[in-house]
Amino acid sequence: MSTTSFRSANNSPAASNGGTSGGATLTPSFSPLYQQIKGLILNGLRLGEWKPGEVIPSEMDLATRFHVSQGTVRKAIDDLATENLLVRRQGKGTFVATHAEQQAQFRFLKLVPNSGTPGSEGPAQRHIIECRRTSASANIARALALRTGDAVLQARRVLSFVGTPAILEDIWLPAAPFKGLTAERLANYQGPMYALFETEFNVRMVRAEEKIRAEPAANGREKLLQVASGTPLLSVERIAYTYKDVPMELRRGYYRTDTHYYHNRLS
Repeated sequence: MSTTSFRSANNSPAASNGGTSGGATLTPSFSPLYQQIKGLILNGLRLGEWKPGEVIPSEMDLATRFHVSQGTVRKAIDDLATENLLVRRQGKGTFVATHAEQQAQFRFLKLVPNSGTPGSEGPAQRHIIECRRTSASANIARALALRTGDAVLQARRVLSFVGTPAILEDIWLPAAPFKGLTAERLANYQGPMYALFETEFNVRMVRAEEKIRAEPAANGREKLLQVASGTPLLSVERIAYTYKDVPMELRRGYYRTDTHYYHNRLS
């Protein structure tokens, strides 16, 4: 996101001026006014000014704060709502989206039974195999914008539906933001993992990028998923980001698709 500079948090937006730095000419960077306001609201979310589940100030209050029209604020909020960062509730206001909400719990879980809808089987049963501190390999470090050898947490779990294993997940997290996360805490938390991250570690996953391909069940995955060796699995590699596009999780999932399929909605 490209935004121009601001005089202060409570002053009106002002476009950055051209100038020189070390003899080099700087080119002004301009963006629409509503995008600038969107950037300021997003920065407030990132800094924790408004927590997940909390109501943000009204459009009129934000317009006064930023010295812009209410329509400009409304357009900025519309964008953030479209991106699932804010949620409008008729007659109640606009709230910071949270993974603890029922409608958000299946945003990142895409496995759907052959006959049914997301969540129709009830919540997944979770078996936490491990959660340990280790050093980031070059590939893990690259995905999480770390240095090779930096400390990461590595977790492994199996998700089952109606008693049948369906997903094996290997998860890597930067160690510093998730200090104190253990296999016991993962096992004892009753809600979605991303809700745990935002409520106990103040880390909210706001978007993700995925790569998908087919792989045979091997290297012990067949035993954990209770399938024959060589059974085709859907391999999904996901990098999840918090605000300002900071990568906070690398997840590699292996999906059984004999009784489920991977559902995605494109827009």
